[in-house]
Amino acid sequence: MIAGLDYWRTLPIKQQPQWPDADAVGAASAEIAALPPLVFAGEVDQLRSRLADAAAGRAFLLQGGDCAETFAGATADQIRNRVKTILQMAVVLTYGASMPIVKMGRMAGQFAKPRSSDTETRGDVTLPAYRGDIVNGYDFTPESRRADPARLVKGYHTSASTLNLIRAFTQGGFADLREVHSWNKGFAANPANKRYEALAGEIDRAIRFMEAAGADFDELKRVEFYSSHEGLLMDYERPMTRIDSRTGLAYNTSSHFQWIGERTRDLDGAHLDFFSRVRNPIGIKLGPTTTPEVMKQIIDKLDPEREPGRLTFITRMGAGKIRESLPPLLEAAKSLGVTPLWVTDPMHGNGITTPNGYKTRRFDDVMDEVKGFFEAHRAAGTHPGGIHIELTGDDVTECLGGSEHIDEETLATRYESLCDPRLNHMQSLELAFLVAEELSAAKSHN
Repeated sequence: MIAGLDYWRTLPIKQQPQWPDADAVGAASAEIAALPPLVFAGEVDQLRSRLADAAAGRAFLLQGGDCAETFAGATADQIRNRVKTILQMAVVLTYGASMPIVKMGRMAGQFAKPRSSDTETRGDVTLPAYRGDIVNGYDFTPESRRADPARLVKGYHTSASTLNLIRAFTQGGFADLREVHSWNKGFAANPANKRYEALAGEIDRAIRFMEAAGADFDELKRVEFYSSHEGLLMDYERPMTRIDSRTGLAYNTSSHFQWIGERTRDLDGAHLDFFSRVRNPIGIKLGPTTTPEVMKQIIDKLDPEREPGRLTFITRMGAGKIRESLPPLLEAAKSLGVTPLWVTDPMHGNGITTPNGYKTRRFDDVMDEVKGFFEAHRAAGTHPGGIHIELTGDDVTECLGGSEHIDEETLATRYESLCDPRLNHMQSLELAFLVAEELSAAKSHN
């Protein structure tokens, strides 16, 4: 009988690659299991307490980053621009809403992707689907699309180097709040930047006043920054799960936070069972068809103790459905003795494909879903606790609209995502200002 952390092996499992060589996969997993953890149990515990604050309305979670990280994209410039964008958004939110912002990247591990089909057909050629760089390559050739266990180990090392740079940026002075203007350098001039610069000027004046009044600024020198990704690929997540020497409890050390997607959150499936056994805070994606009964079963499975900060519900309803689909879940949760952290993902429910074949999203739909999320919480008397978005620090053209007025023709100029379209730097900042206004209104409403 398989027990404990390996019980998932006896259960149905979805969205795993067809590895051609089981022995090679076992060897790669064994190599990963012998490597150091990427995050530490104490940091995970600290994040759980921060998320409990957000669930109670005392903080707000900003979770952002790539749809699917690539090994080639793990460059210093791209990592820095993503971190800068998240820091800028956090400053807008902190200042606009006067509350602490928990900063979390979809970074240093977001290499595996669920797919709607196991295969992809182009013309008369059918090959395995691209499942992310940690499994296979994007190029449409038999060699590239073959699942390669060596990529599991490369995924670990790429995550380690990404985390190393993130830690350097956020702890080494780059993230000092007194550097708030420098985070705009290197980004193309745009209207959102002007608004940001005006706010940065206000922050500068506030800091100079506080300095003159004798305030201690040690706390401004560094920021807490947590890593997260979808907990999908079990040949990676299981060997990264370690027993903490302090407590004897299991922590998944691949990142501080993992979430389970809509495609893998079956109540009797392997993913839910495995993640019910680790101490990390866990996110669950909820789509528009989620019923209160299913939500209750998820809560009972993942959070039987009703522990603050343990469970995050990431709602991905679509702009046209959120105002009908979210309220019943908010009402049901109130009666279950649980305070989950409610986070909106305004990206995944709003996908469209243009006539010329680009997967995209309308920025107006993203904004509208965020507004619907806040409206539902206002009506229910619950806390809108965070936002989860796919973004890049680069000036790409992947989502329609925004103040740059990206149209269907413009998409072709800089469409770089291998999976889903991301907000670019300017759209991310625009969204941050909207969320700050909604948060400020929510606080005054309460």
